[in-house]
Amino acid sequence: MAQDLNEVDFPPNLQDSIEFPTRPVADRKQGPNQCPLARPPLRKLKKGSVSLSRQHETVIPSEAPLVQELTSTLREWAVIWHKLYVNNKVTLFRQLQQMTYSLIEWRSQILSGTLPKDELAELQKKVTAKIDHGNRMLGLDLVVRDDNGNILDPDKTSTIALFRAHEVASQRIEERIQEEKSILQNLDLRGQSIFNTMHTYCLYINFKNFVCNIGEDAELLMALYDPDQSRFISENYLIRWGSNGMPKEIEKLNNLQAVFTDLSSTDLIRPKISLVCQIIRVGHMELKEGKKHTCGLRRPFGVAVMDITDIIHGKVDDEEKQHFIPFQHHCFPCNPFWCFHLSSPFYLGLWVSLKLLPGDLTQVQKDFSHLVDRSTAVARKMGFPEIILPGDVRNDIYVTLIHGEFDKGKKKTPKNVEVTMSVYDEDGTLLEKAIHPGAGYEGISEYKSVVYYQVKQPCWYETVKVSVNLSFPYFAARDKSERAFGVAFVKLMNPDGTTLQDGRHNLVIYKGDNKKMEDAKFYLTLPSTKIEMEDKDFSPGKNIHLSNFTPTKESTKDSFQIATLICSTKLTQNVDLLGLLNWRSNSQNIKHNLKKLMEVDGGEIVKFLQDTLDALFNIMMEMSDNETYDFLVFDALVFIISLIGDIKFQHFNPVLETYIYKHFSATLAYVKLTKVLNHYVGNAEDSSKTELLFAALKALKYLFRFIVQSRVLHLYLTCELRKNSPAASLSMQESLDRGPSSWLLSSFPLECEFLEGRSHAFRSPSLYSLWEPQRLGLFLFQGSFVACMTAILRQMEDFHYNHYISTFKTRQDIIDFLMETFIMFKDLIGKNVYPPDWMVMNMMQNRVFLRSINLFSEVLTKFFMDHSSFELQLWNNYFHLAVAFLTHESLQLETFSQAKRLKMEKKYGDMRKEIGFRIRDMWYNLGPHKIKFIPSMVGPILEVTLTPETELRKATIPIFFDMMQCEFNFSGNHNFQMFENELITKLDQEVEGGRGDEQYKVLLEKLLLEHCRKHKYLASSGEVFALLVSSLLENLLDYRTIMHDESKENRMSCTVNVLNFYKEKKREDIYIRYLYKLRDLHRDCENYTEAAYTLLLHAELLQVWETLLYSQQELKEKLYQEIISYFDKGKMWEKAIKLSKELAETYESKVFDYEGLGNLLKKRASFYENIIKAMRPQPEYFAVGYYGQGFPSFLRNKIFIYRGKEYERREDFNLKLLTQFPNCILSEVLTQRVFALGKDYYRANEVQQFQYSRPFRKGEKDPDNEFATLWIERTTYTTAYTFPGILKWFEAKQITTEEISPLENAIETMELTNEKISNSVQQHAWDRSLSLHPLSMLLNGIVDPAVMGGYSNYEKAFFTEKYQQEHPEDQDKIELLKRLIALQMPLLGEGIRIHGEKLTEQLKPLHDRLTTCFRELREKVEKLYGVITLPPTLTERKQSRTGSVVLPYIMSSTLRRLSVTSVASSVVSTSSTSSDSAPSRPGSDG
Repeated sequence: MAQDLNEVDFPPNLQDSIEFPTRPVADRKQGPNQCPLARPPLRKLKKGSVSLSRQHETVIPSEAPLVQELTSTLREWAVIWHKLYVNNKVTLFRQLQQMTYSLIEWRSQILSGTLPKDELAELQKKVTAKIDHGNRMLGLDLVVRDDNGNILDPDKTSTIALFRAHEVASQRIEERIQEEKSILQNLDLRGQSIFNTMHTYCLYINFKNFVCNIGEDAELLMALYDPDQSRFISENYLIRWGSNGMPKEIEKLNNLQAVFTDLSSTDLIRPKISLVCQIIRVGHMELKEGKKHTCGLRRPFGVAVMDITDIIHGKVDDEEKQHFIPFQHHCFPCNPFWCFHLSSPFYLGLWVSLKLLPGDLTQVQKDFSHLVDRSTAVARKMGFPEIILPGDVRNDIYVTLIHGEFDKGKKKTPKNVEVTMSVYDEDGTLLEKAIHPGAGYEGISEYKSVVYYQVKQPCWYETVKVSVNLSFPYFAARDKSERAFGVAFVKLMNPDGTTLQDGRHNLVIYKGDNKKMEDAKFYLTLPSTKIEMEDKDFSPGKNIHLSNFTPTKESTKDSFQIATLICSTKLTQNVDLLGLLNWRSNSQNIKHNLKKLMEVDGGEIVKFLQDTLDALFNIMMEMSDNETYDFLVFDALVFIISLIGDIKFQHFNPVLETYIYKHFSATLAYVKLTKVLNHYVGNAEDSSKTELLFAALKALKYLFRFIVQSRVLHLYLTCELRKNSPAASLSMQESLDRGPSSWLLSSFPLECEFLEGRSHAFRSPSLYSLWEPQRLGLFLFQGSFVACMTAILRQMEDFHYNHYISTFKTRQDIIDFLMETFIMFKDLIGKNVYPPDWMVMNMMQNRVFLRSINLFSEVLTKFFMDHSSFELQLWNNYFHLAVAFLTHESLQLETFSQAKRLKMEKKYGDMRKEIGFRIRDMWYNLGPHKIKFIPSMVGPILEVTLTPETELRKATIPIFFDMMQCEFNFSGNHNFQMFENELITKLDQEVEGGRGDEQYKVLLEKLLLEHCRKHKYLASSGEVFALLVSSLLENLLDYRTIMHDESKENRMSCTVNVLNFYKEKKREDIYIRYLYKLRDLHRDCENYTEAAYTLLLHAELLQVWETLLYSQQELKEKLYQEIISYFDKGKMWEKAIKLSKELAETYESKVFDYEGLGNLLKKRASFYENIIKAMRPQPEYFAVGYYGQGFPSFLRNKIFIYRGKEYERREDFNLKLLTQFPNCILSEVLTQRVFALGKDYYRANEVQQFQYSRPFRKGEKDPDNEFATLWIERTTYTTAYTFPGILKWFEAKQITTEEISPLENAIETMELTNEKISNSVQQHAWDRSLSLHPLSMLLNGIVDPAVMGGYSNYEKAFFTEKYQQEHPEDQDKIELLKRLIALQMPLLGEGIRIHGEKLTEQLKPLHDRLTTCFRELREKVEKLYGVITLPPTLTERKQSRTGSVVLPYIMSSTLRRLSVTSVASSVVSTSSTSSDSAPSRPGSDG
């Protein structure tokens, strides 16, 4: 039942509601602290009704269906419109905006209810066309409609009708889109750009009115005229005007329209162009004369002229504007340019509107259908357009009556001459309707010229068009009394087959018997022109007809001149070209004609391009016995292609392409063309063929197009011949007689309408064979066949299926049928027979297929479930078909817009749930056969569970536990290893492909844990597996999410997390795949060192060289080569040398590849040289902590150590972090530079521990000595892996912090200083070529501390009695500091000695200053802290090795040990030896 109600609906705009922004205005009723409320959204109440069903009620608005469709469409477009704006797709955004505004306006007009019925119907067509166009433009679904524009209901429409409606709708929309594209391109004709892209134009003229009282009928002849060249350039447009001031044909009233076509770009740039209208009066000789015998004469009356240069140039473009052309009366003969010098009264003239249209006639009829239709007259240009397309057949001959001079004879006044023109064939028979005086009317058999009153030398300049193939017009001149006094004719075809040459021709006027002049047979054999008469030496006695037609002395005074112009694509004036076109009738001259073709003018060839190419290929195919013709035809073809490639004819390129793909038909031409081309290329050294080869190479593009198209046509023809062979054409009855095993799908179109009409047709068993799948593979991509099969299945009831299965005689027949049906359905589902936007057709097919699959599954369960009858492959095909159906893109509702999703759920429901539940039931029905599907069915079931539908996931995820339990029970090892490996593999593939989400991870873990914990034996191992899969999913989801991130660093981190997981699970195949993904990321970022370490992990997986197979040896060798290359690019030459040694040993002693060994040793030599000479800045390291929820989970609340790039400083590093995380707050404490613990090369490489020291103070600051309260907070980071590695950063796994007292800090400072002095001294002693400047600066800073104060700061801070009393526990440390100070003296002394040996003249003052300061400092230190003597090994001179990098290095711990020993020996020495006998410098020999 239905009841009335008021439905709350949204207003007809793009948003769901309209909110008006309001300013907070004080309200009298509000308190002082209350905030005013904004105006609530506007709502509109609409009438409707509710339809009550069993469980649901449906709201049915009372609006028209089209209005409802408009509303839903606008809402759907609004969402897309917003997305287009956000994504900055400006063009599409603007187009959709205009369409939306139009639909809103039209919706308002429909809702107003004020439109007449016919206007409403027209508006509905516009609305549906606009909606369909917009949906196609936005990639939305195609809407299928009936003839009235109403949406088809698929439940009430047959499948075939639905398919045809889709085809018609798709074609209609495509045509509409193309039309609108053309209109959009031609919106602004004033812009010069549109003219640059077009080659052909049309001028549209709409004749509105003619204002002139003639009193008789008139003919108006309108044509385009070039004043500069003084000639007409177009045919006439003829209008016959009645004496009553209206068109003679009343049906043409207000419909006098014409287009002047074939205008080229050269016509558009003419300096001037005019529209000329000649007015011819048709009636008496004189207006006042009433004699009947003078009726019907054509008399000149006037002319009207308008300059249309601005319109042709595109400066004026208004088709509605009416132009007035003034009219001037005249009645005398003159040249056409007289009209430009006449005055014009203001009250006489004609009114026209004009518009320039781009494109040829066909294009104009499409783009401007509101202007140009089939009734529009077409006046062609007297000449060819710039482009002559193949198939554009034209055969026009324009004959112009120029002037004549006729002897007046015995009369005192000149004759009134009327010229009558007719066309005859070669037999003298009159050709009916062959003459066309103007466009707009059919041809006539006789044309009568204008009659000038008593003019001796009349000038007509009248042009008519003759449209025949072979024509012989002649002209008969009569005086006023209608008595013919002479005849003249001209032959349009020359004896050699060419046409009459263009230009003027002086004709011979013959006089004779009037009756015999009426018969053309009497004079057609006579000379027609005066030139022809002179050439033939005409004599009256030589011809039997001379007695009848004699050019007398009087007639020689008469003259008659005409002009002809040939516009033909079939008739030529060139003898050589004609000989080629007619090669069959003159086959002995083929060779001559082919050679002469190269000399023909290019303009003549392009006019006959299609015929010329056809002739060339016909010669090649039909004269295949003579290879000489092959080369000549090839050269001619190259000549034509080169001709079109010339800039003069380059606009003919589309013409040539059109010929190749639409008119070319030589199926075996590819054999000949390739043969000749190969010959030219193979004989390239022959100087006689150089030019020919060069020309062929320039034309290679189109030559290959001819070759390819010929080959395609050959293959197509071969396939058609096979298809039409007798073996493939079985009759319908034969196929039915063979029974169910012969399935001939070609019968579908014949029977589908009948089958859809009545379902009981299926009771005939012979008709079952019509839909069977065996031959459907031939027609997979033909939608009509699939539609027919769908129609049959749709009409079948359950008993039809049962009856059909019962017709199979054996069990094997059922197996074959089901097997082929499952395969066929799977192919149809996977290959998308219909376009994606055919949503209704696709869903119809899906619904029919779903029902069939479910019914066939019952057959499967009934016949093939038992142990004895179980068919593994059949069940396997069923499961794969069901999964393919469930995962089909047309059923994934979550990918659709909200409007489409709601519509689909309401109309079809979620078919995935139905088929998914059926898959679950079929799996559980397998019983003991389940083990046969493990692990092959793990992947398909995983695809089912990944479907983002909660109920379906809950129903199908338990299948995983069932598989675990099944394998656990049936395998001998009591585990589920096969299932685990397969699930991990497939899960990696599916998640990487975009499936799966966080909810799936949670639900999978929850359900697996619930089932495993309830199981007696799987509780422990199952729980571990569930957590393992959950962890894998988390890593994979992070990896997939971050793969779309711009930060490659984050992508690397996720990749490492995933590959570490697979490494732990020993899944080398997947592990290696992710290794190479990581390698690619490093290579893109130019992290060559890290890329090398990444590949090194793959190399380590391979066994040692001795146990490798040949393929593995080759792989490891390539890996080593690539790794060494990356180490070289990353300046890690030490690692490259190490690997090259291992590879060299293999080359030398295992594979004996001495050539590879030599190349490898050369590389190693370059590595050694680079270590010595190349600049290699040491990278710095940075510690970064990420704290906050805004960071990814793999970074959040963790500290990482980063290895910087070359020359990368902390400021640059901070900027990079802010770029990666623009919303984070950078804390200086969390991004600190840290120092690796190592020496030289090992200070920055192969390190794992890093320190960061932060100074701080305890207690009050001592103004005299700041060192007393300066403490150090030292943080040590230990990373999980050593640097460098597979990443440029690693997490700090261990962090320790300690505080260093001021005294300990002083001890460390002294140790480092002593170490620095010692190493500098040793290096200078080892390599005398080192620069002295660093040593000078070091010594000067210690010996003469002008700023820091030197040792005195330590003495004031730690060597006082007060400090020793307050810190008795530091007594040992104080003594150690004193020994370190004393140890520094012999080191300084050795340094000053070396400084003196390498002294230059410029450094002598500095050295003297250093010596003086050191002497004072040593005396003080030795007095206070004792004398220390260094062992000779540290002070003896070394032999210099300039190229060596093995420089001496003494650690601080070694110096500390030496200091203790030296102090003890020093005390003994001072007690037994006087101070005077001691050497001046410790360790020196004086």
